[in-house]
Amino acid sequence: MTIGNFDGVHRGHQSMVEKLVGQARAAGVPAVVLTFNPHPIRLLRPDKAPPSLSTIRRKAELLGHHGVDYVIAYPTNRDLLDLTPRAFFDQIVLGKLDARGLIEGPNFFFGRDRAGDTSTLRQYCDASGLRLTIVKPIRNGDELVSSSVIRKLISDGAIEEAVRLLGHPYRMEGIVARGAERGRTLGFPTANLSRIETLLPLDGVYSGRCVVDGQSLAAAINIGPNPTFAEDRRKVEVHLLDFDGELYGSMLSVDLLARIRKTKAFDSVDQLRKQIQKDIELIRHSVSLGDDTFPNG
Repeated sequence: MTIGNFDGVHRGHQSMVEKLVGQARAAGVPAVVLTFNPHPIRLLRPDKAPPSLSTIRRKAELLGHHGVDYVIAYPTNRDLLDLTPRAFFDQIVLGKLDARGLIEGPNFFFGRDRAGDTSTLRQYCDASGLRLTIVKPIRNGDELVSSSVIRKLISDGAIEEAVRLLGHPYRMEGIVARGAERGRTLGFPTANLSRIETLLPLDGVYSGRCVVDGQSLAAAINIGPNPTFAEDRRKVEVHLLDFDGELYGSMLSVDLLARIRKTKAFDSVDQLRKQIQKDIELIRHSVSLGDDTFPNG
């Protein structure tokens, strides 16, 4: 098993999972990821809690794609956070899960006040006959590939670089709600996403894709206000290319691939319409070229 938050399931996480799955298969036991819901920092220091890169469902989907057999989203509560490193190891690792081995990164901490580290874990594993493997981190130049680095990239609108470090498209999920329906009057109907739980990128127009009724569709995504119509409210609007159907009330998953341009105000509706057409043609071409870069899901 391996223990951690695995937010985003990026390339660093995937390196750990590859080792986990290999050892589990060799030992004839399941490969298990133990994560926490919610993130412990949301209870300990809610004002410092970073926005999420993935929902629990998306996290489990990605981990399963990489060969993990079981993902346990352990309910985070005060009782769990108050466990000492020794108690956490005895009660959770040995008691509840009967682990045969552990795979962790070098910056792993556990127990109350993060008092346990990999040296502590090594002592406990050696005494209990468990195999412990510490996986070297994946680097991007001088930086470690980490969820915090990827959050910064997404916040800056650098989606292509974030996608490269993630190893898969950046996904947003939301419920399709009714909007002003201006997109429809312009000839480009949009699905307005609400109740998005993950980090929103910098305002702008993005290329992406969605799977609707089993069909993969290119998508133009606008994130931010609509200055041409003097609207300041930040929205997420998705135009699905070559789609004609009803989506209101449904859950829509959108995979972002690249930022096309920044948000800007146009002098007329006709100028806006022409720019949207240019955006769509660019997105249609770029998404079709990248269709084989990443597997769906």
